[in-house]
Amino acid sequence: MALYFGSKALSKFDSLLQKANYSKLFILCDENTHEVCLPSFLQHFSNLPPLEILEIEAGEESKSLSVLEQLWHSLSELEADRHSLILNLGGGVVSDLGGFMAATFMRGIPFINFPTSLLAMVDASVGAKTGINFGPFKNRLGAFADAQLIGIVPEFLETLSNEELLSGWAEMLKHGLIASSQHFQEIKNLDKRHPLPTLAQIKASVTIKERIVKNDPREMGERKILNFGHTFGHALESYSHLQEAPLSHGHCVALGMMVALDVSVKHCGFASAEAKMIQHFLREAYAWPNFELSRDAIFKLVSGDKKNRGSTINMVLLKGVGEAVYNREIEFESLWGSYQNLVNGAD
Repeated sequence: MALYFGSKALSKFDSLLQKANYSKLFILCDENTHEVCLPSFLQHFSNLPPLEILEIEAGEESKSLSVLEQLWHSLSELEADRHSLILNLGGGVVSDLGGFMAATFMRGIPFINFPTSLLAMVDASVGAKTGINFGPFKNRLGAFADAQLIGIVPEFLETLSNEELLSGWAEMLKHGLIASSQHFQEIKNLDKRHPLPTLAQIKASVTIKERIVKNDPREMGERKILNFGHTFGHALESYSHLQEAPLSHGHCVALGMMVALDVSVKHCGFASAEAKMIQHFLREAYAWPNFELSRDAIFKLVSGDKKNRGSTINMVLLKGVGEAVYNREIEFESLWGSYQNLVNGAD
């Protein structure tokens, strides 16, 4: 994984274009990044190969089999071949969908990621996971596929809303909680009304994820700790879309971390007082949804996760800040009980 930041990312991409002699360049973006990010991005390069723009609708709904099929048709009609290059310019949806499109078309054509959201910079674009949602389940179809280059350009963050920054901030907080108490404290100190990190803080967060991924690229062991907060969080995210009141990925992960902290107190010896302080901090930035959760629907979504079996939930828990453990089997009733404790004001 070739990972570069700032102006170096742009120069590395320019150098790659000159050396590789691609037959065509396909840029995948959504309507927002097409308008706001693409024009300024292209100004950095004077000698591009033949260029085609693939535009999707912004939002999680585009991470679907039907949109992927449309993109495959577009690549075929535009005569993409295995000497073409796909550039994913967008947030997590574009990174996940574009990577999977590249991994599956003609059994794989090269792609690169230039993430434009904080969430994609610190999470979705790094780690070689690609995929789409299927039915009500997050990331049910996917593949491991390495980007040739990942370029993180912090200027893109200036285009983001507070909600989008909050979504990425949750993943940065997660990196600290699972791997570095120092990083957690530093990221925690960002302004929760507009949590705009420095380039150094982004690098620190990405470095945590990159180190974990390098040690366990196929998620057979340590990499599982990156799923902290995602057990309940993914189920909540899917459920919010079913309720037509969608919550962002990061928002759901933050609430999922609150639940996981409660479970960690019960089953992993995490200090109760510290858990309550962190939960209170998260609660100030990430509100619980105003719709009621159905126990049966959440159970179906949680148990349908590829890591679980039956009523036993395979969770990532914390012994302490910066000390995560994985493969902890918890009964769903304990998870649901923790959720109920929190929504009833026990945080």
